[in-house]
Amino acid sequence: MPRRPFLALALALPLAAGHAEARRLGSLEFTPCTLPGSGAVAAVEAQCSTLSVPEDRAAPEGRTIELAIAWVPASTEAEPDPVFFLAGGPGQGARASYPSVAPAFADVLRSRHVILVDQRGTGGSNPLACRDAEGRNRFGPEEDLRPEAARAFAEACLASLSARADVRHYTTTDAVADLEAVRQALGAERINLYGGSYGTRVAQQYAKTHPKQTRTVVLDSVVPNRLVLGNEHAKNLQAALAAQFARCEADAACAGRLPEPMATLARVQADLARPGRTPVAFRHPTTGERREAVPAPGHLALLLRMYSYSPLTATLLPVLLAQADAGDYAPLLAQATLLEESLGEQIMHGMQLSVSCSEDGDGLAADPADAGTVLGTGFIEFMRAQCEAWPRGQRPDDFRAPLTGGLPVLAISGEFDPVTPPRYGEEVIAGLPNGRHLVLKGQGHTPIGVGCMPKLFAQFLETADARGLDARCLERLAPLPPGTGLHGWEP
Repeated sequence: MPRRPFLALALALPLAAGHAEARRLGSLEFTPCTLPGSGAVAAVEAQCSTLSVPEDRAAPEGRTIELAIAWVPASTEAEPDPVFFLAGGPGQGARASYPSVAPAFADVLRSRHVILVDQRGTGGSNPLACRDAEGRNRFGPEEDLRPEAARAFAEACLASLSARADVRHYTTTDAVADLEAVRQALGAERINLYGGSYGTRVAQQYAKTHPKQTRTVVLDSVVPNRLVLGNEHAKNLQAALAAQFARCEADAACAGRLPEPMATLARVQADLARPGRTPVAFRHPTTGERREAVPAPGHLALLLRMYSYSPLTATLLPVLLAQADAGDYAPLLAQATLLEESLGEQIMHGMQLSVSCSEDGDGLAADPADAGTVLGTGFIEFMRAQCEAWPRGQRPDDFRAPLTGGLPVLAISGEFDPVTPPRYGEEVIAGLPNGRHLVLKGQGHTPIGVGCMPKLFAQFLETADARGLDARCLERLAPLPPGTGLHGWEP
């Protein structure tokens, strides 16, 4: 499609008074909006719109969903094929997720628009949040990992959503149809896909379903189509922790102050499993409010899993474990509280259950070999209990089939990723003749913004040639030194 007709639709249009800044892209009218940041993450100025789609495409006259869409315009004349940003989770909204990775798209925005569609059930697209009596968005019954608590939580969440959503229609397949509807509304013949984490599943499913409408695919922290999400979480986390802790043991300063982190972890796990533990006082990490909680295995699992995602926070794990081993659980409780509250606002757990239970629920199987790991077999039992209570949507017969064909695909993995390890990227790229897999040394989950990766990302979108990228700049990446205290590592 020629560049000019698409661009002409993106020019600012003078509308009624008070709407002079409104712009049109394809058939959609956009108005200025701000995608808020948080902490050190800067806000992003964008244009926002909505698109109405059927909740159930088999009943188009029934209930509709307003898809929340944001458009981050290119800084110069734009190519006709925008980049669709697909968020992770499942359960994260694209508009809320984008500001944290926006710097990685700076070079991309020189020549292409970026489109953010809140996947149905997230963000502003009929969000399926599981809220408690205080109105807080929750992703589970806090530290209680018993299957009966998980099932009760799912039942309560479902009851709260039943009046405004048929949760069977909030799957990846439904989201792919939504993306295609947005593409058509924008008037773009082809699009480029960037997916992070679970977003890589959405990207692969879209590219399989609409190969002629797909120009390139970037898979950041890859989820293979054959994977049952959850089945390998325990072993992947344990392997990542072992690799991180081995680095501490190989570092003289870390080994001297924090010897044998894996043995320390085992002692803390055993201590938390003791019955009759008493509450521990701690300060809320942001408000300073004094609180009390009984340290539980769920606190430890949440902290270890989420801190392993980032190289910076992963370096602190031996320190936090050593404090707990010495009987000081206040830092662990404070950090687990911070994670729980922040995740609760990021993840729409109802949507997550619709995706996970419809697409993976019948394949969830605990591996006895996972007993004794941080997540153990209880993680699978927890998920299965929730899915027993959650209605399931349809999964296409070819859903597990790998992405094949000649599409240009660039896969990215972090060396120490605790949830989507590099072997997943290797698996997916093995069947793609125009694909390439880059492993970033010392990095964790979704490393698109690390080092020279943003430059390579932009170059790939320009050339649509993953194999032709000169990726030698990534050789300068190195793991962070192991932490020896809460203030970081040895100078």
